[in-house]
Parts: sequence; C-alpha cells; structure tokens
Amino acid sequence: MNQTEKQSSAADKTPHSGQPVVGVIMGSSSDWDVMKNATDMLEQFGVPYKAQVISAHRMPQDMAEYGAAAYDSGLRAIIAGAGGAAHLPGMMAALTEVPVFGVPVPSRYLRGEDSLLSIVQMPKGIPVATFAIGEAGAANAALHVIAMLSMTNATLREQLRAFREKQTNTARAMTLPPAPKN
Repeated sequence: MNQTEKQSSAADKTPHSGQPVVGVIMGSSSDWDVMKNATDMLEQFGVPYKAQVISAHRMPQDMAEYGAAAYDSGLRAIIAGAGGAAHLPGMMAALTEVPVFGVPVPSRYLRGEDSLLSIVQMPKGIPVATFAIGEAGAANAALHVIAMLSMTNATLREQLRAFREKQTNTARAMTLPPAPKN
C-alpha cells in the first residue's frame, strides 16, 4: 500500500497547520480494510492524516525512526492497527510521547482476540488507548482522536457535537416493526 495523506483546514489550531496531525499506521497492507475506517472518519471531520505501513517485525528501524520523529513532524496522535502479536501499538507508544490509539485487527486464527490482549496488556508507564477489534475499533479510535483534538479547536468541537447529535436523532427516529399477533 502506498502512503496516503489527506490535508484539510479542520485542524487549523494545531501545530504545523495543513500538515498531518494524525498518523495512521498498520503492520501490513492487509490491515487496510480495517484501518480505512479510521481514515474515513478523519476525512469526514477534515482532520489531516498520513496513513502508511510500518511493520514492527519487518521494519523495526523504520518504526523507531517514525516514533522518534512523530512529535517534531507535527503528529499529535497515532492510530496504530495490528493483528496477531500486535506489537506495533505498544512499541510505538514506547518510542514517542505522542498518544497512541491501538486498533486490534482481526487475525486469521483467533479473530483478533490475540491482538486485543496484546495491545491492551501494556506494562505500567507505557499506555496505549485500546479499542474494539475491527472496523468499529478503527472508527472509534479516530473519533477519540477527534475528541482529543477538539479540546483546542472550536470548529472541530462543533463538528463533533453535530455528529453526535445526528447519531442521537437517528436513534430516536428508529421504529420497530409491529409485534406479531398470536
């Protein structure tokens, strides 16, 4: 997978305006189907991001360089998705002071439960905010990042409020089919 970069003005009050403020990384291009849910959400809110493959096992030097440069390059959050042993989110958290949001990607044999446990069981002092396995986890990781960024960006905060209000109104408008008559 090639690197994907989207720029927007929604994060105007973040450092390096116009540059990516969120890194979306994954261990393999096969993780893209899940991680695209994070980038879709970031795009919906106009948050500039850069998505790329950074494998903890196959590219350890690249991973270390990415983590070391994350803050100075303008990143204020990293969404890291990984399957299997899922070392990427935890290793990235150990390499940078930028908050890391871990997304367990479903694995072939254990449905992502191995990934979830690997990401959530970080040792004291190296936190990774961990989300649900799969698509919902990727979208929620992005929403959590958006909420964090909105604390210093009134425009983004208003977009998030509107998004949540729309969800609420959609749920309130839901109807159930009539109960069958016995």
